[in-house]
Amino acid sequence: MSRISDKDVQFVKRPQGQDVQADQTLSTTVQQIIGDVRARGDAALRDFSAKFDRTVPDAFEVSEQEIKEALASFDSQTRKDSEFAIAQVKRFAQAQLATMQPLDVETLPGVHLGHRIIPIETVGCYVPGGRYPILSAPIMSIVPAVVAGCDNIIACLPPGAHSAMIAICHLAGAHRIFKVGGAQAIAAMAWGTDSVPPVDKIVGPGNAFVNEAKRQVFGKVGIDALAGPSEIYVVADDSADPRILAADLLAQAEHDVHTRVGMATTSEQIAHETLAEIERQLLNLPTAVTAGEAWKRQGEIVICKDEEQLIAWADHIATEHLQVHTRDPHGTASKIRNYGSLFIGQNASVVFSDKCCGTNHTLPTMAAARYTGGLWVGAYVKICTHQWIDDCGIAAIAAPAVRQSRTEGMQAHRRAAEIRLHPQEIDEITSGRKD
Repeated sequence: MSRISDKDVQFVKRPQGQDVQADQTLSTTVQQIIGDVRARGDAALRDFSAKFDRTVPDAFEVSEQEIKEALASFDSQTRKDSEFAIAQVKRFAQAQLATMQPLDVETLPGVHLGHRIIPIETVGCYVPGGRYPILSAPIMSIVPAVVAGCDNIIACLPPGAHSAMIAICHLAGAHRIFKVGGAQAIAAMAWGTDSVPPVDKIVGPGNAFVNEAKRQVFGKVGIDALAGPSEIYVVADDSADPRILAADLLAQAEHDVHTRVGMATTSEQIAHETLAEIERQLLNLPTAVTAGEAWKRQGEIVICKDEEQLIAWADHIATEHLQVHTRDPHGTASKIRNYGSLFIGQNASVVFSDKCCGTNHTLPTMAAARYTGGLWVGAYVKICTHQWIDDCGIAAIAAPAVRQSRTEGMQAHRRAAEIRLHPQEIDEITSGRKD
């Protein structure tokens, strides 16, 4: 199907749209924070900690004693549940890594090409603070780094973060943990300070300031992605249960008032029943202040004329989380290509991935799923090629390289190829007598 737009579908509820933010002001503020951290290091971190977090740690790095205290105060059942989630994420990351293999192939006689899978040496995992202490957040960024074999795994979290977050950073496998948050943490990990070591790549979600800081340091270090507010979308037909649809949509809506929450369906009845069910469930939802505001601002329900249009709309939305509630969910899911993570069938709620089933919950937003997937173990390794050429391989590749270099006017390239083709004439070639 050709490109689809808002004009092609019927809206039962249309979103108000994201708030217009002062992007230039945000960008300038973050630029100043990064510049100050680069110039003054730990002194700037202390100033920003006092300004934004209203507390300045005695030391930025979490000590062994603090880790012991965090573990000791960790609720035993919550620890067991966290260790279960760590094991699940680890198991899936290991299975993913097993699909990535070193390569050595002889493409022509004597021409040997290949690649190695090399772990990134030092990664920085940003752990957000935010409205809730999301215990799964450090698991999602740290555990794949452990599985990938990164030598140094650095975690940064706001100084006011719950002690359970420190405990989980440690259990997940962080080598060093720092009480530094916000854009200043990104700057510290990118450029290094006396306390915080510089890293090679920064991963993990955060607020608008963290996101903008990641954008600005990209190039100096690698980043996983630029992430906006969370998103959930459901595609459904007339077999779906409006009660479950509403519960899943509101579960994601309670993250933040900017969360995008939506559904597309081929059934007008399901559309209206789900709308009514959302309003009913909001009446007794403890987090209704946040979830209700998100639904009011960003909530949408769309009616599509048939499954073909439903699939086209799903690909157009390219949402972070996409749930499929149809009679043949696997069949429907197989036709969709743009999503951060796919939840196939009524039982596959986003909440399971958010918490503990094993897939990573750090996913592309803002339609970035059209060109990328989410955070995974492959984000922590480099695929680096190599080549070696036997003498017999020179006969196959040197002459074309000489001709191509001559055509392009790149005479040093031509000479470098020609001395392999005619090693007995190396003096004549390098002296220019054969030019």
